[in-house]
Amino acid sequence: MQELDPTILQKANAWLKGNYDADVKQQIQTLLDNKSYTELTDSFYRDLEFGTGGLRGIMGPGSNRINKYTIGAATQGLANHLKKSYPGEKIKVAIAHDSRNNADLFSRITAEVFSANDIYVYFFKALRPTPELSFAVRVLGCKSGVMLTASHNPKEYNGYKAYGADGGQFVSPEDKAVMDEVAAISSVDEIKFNRVDANIEEIGEEIDAQYLNEITKLSVSPEAIKRQKDLKIVYSPIHGTGITLVPQALKLFGFENVILVDEQTTPDGNFPTVVYPNPEEKEALTLALKKAQETDADLVLATDPDADRVGIAVKNTENEFILLNGNQTGAMLINYLLTAWEEKGKLTGKEYIVKTIVTTNLIEQIAKARNVTFYNTLTGFKYIGELMTKFEGKQTFIGGGEESYGYLIGELVRDKDAVVSSAFIAEMTAYYKDKGSSLFEALIDTYVQYGFYKEKLISLTKKGKTGAEEIKEMMEKFRTNPPATLGGSKVATLKDYEKGVETDLLTNTTKKLELPTSDVLQFITEDGSIISARPSGTEPKIKFYCSVNGKLANKAAYYDTDKQLDEKISAIMKDLGV
Repeated sequence: MQELDPTILQKANAWLKGNYDADVKQQIQTLLDNKSYTELTDSFYRDLEFGTGGLRGIMGPGSNRINKYTIGAATQGLANHLKKSYPGEKIKVAIAHDSRNNADLFSRITAEVFSANDIYVYFFKALRPTPELSFAVRVLGCKSGVMLTASHNPKEYNGYKAYGADGGQFVSPEDKAVMDEVAAISSVDEIKFNRVDANIEEIGEEIDAQYLNEITKLSVSPEAIKRQKDLKIVYSPIHGTGITLVPQALKLFGFENVILVDEQTTPDGNFPTVVYPNPEEKEALTLALKKAQETDADLVLATDPDADRVGIAVKNTENEFILLNGNQTGAMLINYLLTAWEEKGKLTGKEYIVKTIVTTNLIEQIAKARNVTFYNTLTGFKYIGELMTKFEGKQTFIGGGEESYGYLIGELVRDKDAVVSSAFIAEMTAYYKDKGSSLFEALIDTYVQYGFYKEKLISLTKKGKTGAEEIKEMMEKFRTNPPATLGGSKVATLKDYEKGVETDLLTNTTKKLELPTSDVLQFITEDGSIISARPSGTEPKIKFYCSVNGKLANKAAYYDTDKQLDEKISAIMKDLGV
């Protein structure tokens, strides 16, 4: 029979004896009485930490769960950090939440703890998208911000994204400083939960208006939109915050034919019409695709619960709706933006774009062809935001993104933004339609011009303590014994971002990687395929990103070439054993 680890029992007993609410203690006692040792272990085997997306986990009692006390400890630690960083200053923060169950409760707790620490809080009185929170931090002169969200995770999850004074998520060394302050909270009694009303100010519509007004100014092709104002756009917020701003943004851009997916417009943390509220999953777009077929739409848009990611569907050459993946949409956005900027004579040589190391290299080829400066960052949009802050006032950020459906256009925020991205995806669609092309045809034209890049992501879920150990073992195995060949091509280069070393496996020479350390491995083959292995910072998963490429002779060769690249990806993944 399974026994409970003594350290887990000790931590559970500390909660039973500590200054915690009676219902929390009852939940823990029930787990003990029922000998639910696996759940107890997962609840207490560690303290939740900030990953690439902040604090995220399953809701429930325990140190490794999202609850009043882990939220409170995170806020108290962040408050302590802010007071040390800005001594003698009046510190202001902004707080928002999405549609998740308990997100409004957790946002209030966050506001209460900040206010009790004599920190002034701008509190969104109703749910709002993550990018608007980032915008509010910047325009209201805040030193920090918190978004209560678990992004696209299942309904059992919630989370806490912490932002710095630039409106971006914390990066090194400040992220470590915040984590240290949170870890230093050794007792629930150190958390100040007593609300100070004078330190909390509700905000809402006035920030919406300012944000939407600034987004609208970014439009590059208003003339095309005017001619294509009746473009049929089906939009779903998948029960999330996108409903508050995306339809308004589309309308302000000039689109007059936006069709909502009625079954998914009401915010609901149970996400009743989908398995996962994730626009990366085809299932989540089922109702939107059905509506698009019924209405013969030009474009389908669907945003995740906190409206920082957007998935899209377009018609292919057979007039069937297909989903574009994050690499395809990101590459098309960058290609459109650079094309439109060039046509308007806006490229001065000071502009730049950014992508992450696991995002398609097609974006790099597009930038190089137009002599636009291009940067690669580690995975996590906070690194894109960090670069933007570094170059603010010196260079102009046009746009950037990552393969996981997150994009940003313009410098208004420092995080991925599905509101501005939805507006620009619609603008891009109108631009190409105005030239007699569909978005899908424009994608094939891009492949003919720059090379056919095809990507696939495989995620392996490994839950709990044992899962975390399995992921660690897998990474160690790949690190110490890299594959010799993948998909019939020799592995020529190994990039180990944790060690900060790039090894040429053919000459056995090494050089230093310039990016910060991160637990990522990249295998680059002689024929230019790139395979990345990376444990997720926000989910119990290990992710394998595979990118292959080839020449596309002409548009007619698209489907045959697509099939060949698919087969190549399958061969590579088989060689990796995933």
